[in-house]
Amino acid sequence: MATLVSAWNRAKQRLQAAGIESPVTDARLLVEAASGASRADIIADPQRPLAEDQAAALEAYLTRRERREPVSQILGVKGFWKIMVRVTPDVLTPRPDTETILDVVLPRFAEHERFTVLDLGVGSGAILLAILTERPGARGLGVDVSEDALAVARENASNLGLAGRAALLRGDWTSGLSPESFDLVVANPPYIPTGDIAGLGPEVRDHEPRVALDGGADGLDAYRRLAPEIIEVLRPGGRFAVEIGIGQRAAVEALFARAGAVEIQATNDLAGRERVIAGRKKAL
Repeated sequence: MATLVSAWNRAKQRLQAAGIESPVTDARLLVEAASGASRADIIADPQRPLAEDQAAALEAYLTRRERREPVSQILGVKGFWKIMVRVTPDVLTPRPDTETILDVVLPRFAEHERFTVLDLGVGSGAILLAILTERPGARGLGVDVSEDALAVARENASNLGLAGRAALLRGDWTSGLSPESFDLVVANPPYIPTGDIAGLGPEVRDHEPRVALDGGADGLDAYRRLAPEIIEVLRPGGRFAVEIGIGQRAAVEALFARAGAVEIQATNDLAGRERVIAGRKKAL
């Protein structure tokens, strides 16, 4: 009979043989989910046996992971910042790199300050809901072109007790929104050049929504439209922060400068890559 530790070791071996980049972590997460155990349980009680149904669940999880389905979609949840969000194939899996947006914007707003935030391309709602969790005086609007993504975001808002402070609407970026309506705008737009998508790992290429990945020929299509639109919907003195891809800093900074933004600066993620461009709309 498999135990927690033997199941973990066998899972690691299988995922490593399948070419999974993070076999140790992925194996642990799948064992925990299948067995109902925690990381502490695996350490403190490694010889705990797996029930028959738990072993069967683990086998199903491992088979899916070997086919390169992301762990987040297998388990249906993903941690982001300090919250847990539901994830489906209809939304981009939130990643630690994107938490850089939170690092940039949260220090700009006091803990109980009242302000409005707009999340463009809201997806699972991770960015917007993390901000609202940290800043109880804030209210937000999330916009997405995908109704399926919005359904996931609405469920996440409800699960986190934030449905009363987060409106979620289908839309085409800022179309139909009033000028000078928001104190903060955030976005993680599609920024991967079309020609690079085929070379992405199968977890992303085959399982993430293409609309959340494809940034056009040079990866900058969304920013060309977003830069002026973001400045338009910001109140005077309002702030923005957008995620960017590798090598896009100069181009995105130039687009926002041309749109009239000031105090534009880049912030690196924990891996040292230029990840977020932030700035302000001129004050009156």
